Amino acid sequence: MTMEEALCTLRSAWNGPRVFHVVTANAEMIHRSLADRELAEAMDKAELVTADGAGGVLASRILGCPLPERVAGYDLAVKCLEQAAAEGVPVFLLGARPEVLEEAKSNLQAQMPGLQIVGSHHGYFEQSDEMELLHRISSAGPGLLLVALGAPAQEKFIFRHKKILPPCAAIGVGGSFDVFAGRVKRAPRWIQRGGLEWLYRICRNPSRLGRARALPLFLYEVLRQYLSAGEKRH
Repeated sequence: MTMEEALCTLRSAWNGPRVFHVVTANAEMIHRSLADRELAEAMDKAELVTADGAGGVLASRILGCPLPERVAGYDLAVKCLEQAAAEGVPVFLLGARPEVLEEAKSNLQAQMPGLQIVGSHHGYFEQSDEMELLHRISSAGPGLLLVALGAPAQEKFIFRHKKILPPCAAIGVGGSFDVFAGRVKRAPRWIQRGGLEWLYRICRNPSRLGRARALPLFLYEVLRQYLSAGEKRH
């Protein structure tokens, strides 16, 4: 899907009868799913998986099923929030540190008049607290649930509790709340268009270098699959 098609689908989903799980998958997450069976199942059974990074778009072209464009989690979340504000759709925010969450809420409501944030909870909770948290989300009745617990925790949380969560569009949005709060800056548009946002993040935060090792491993698996398919054709 394009970004606009994804947004149109979600607008229908947040008024739907069940949880509509959206996974915004980058190369690191896809590669990790090869060894993480729960993550693989969560992605496989999600209602929509988008290519969050340039790696996924490149892989689709190499494998002969090109995607129309990158649909990044942050960008999709922003468009969903803007649309939710315009339509009066209730929103629940889950994740980040308490102070970051409060700053994110304040900024979003200032930037998007009419945004109804009907509930929120920080991301530092114990597994023993999950049922109480799920009850709180259900009582709030959001149409849009943004979960910023980091991948793959956010994908597993939504997948694990799909039968308990209220009908809504549920999206894992990674570190988006830090950006909403103004604590992290996104790469300039020209870097995003060039597919180099991952490199920008590493330069800004060298601690991410270890995670970047998944990129060449991901591309190796893509090329291996491409060559294997070629051998079968011949």
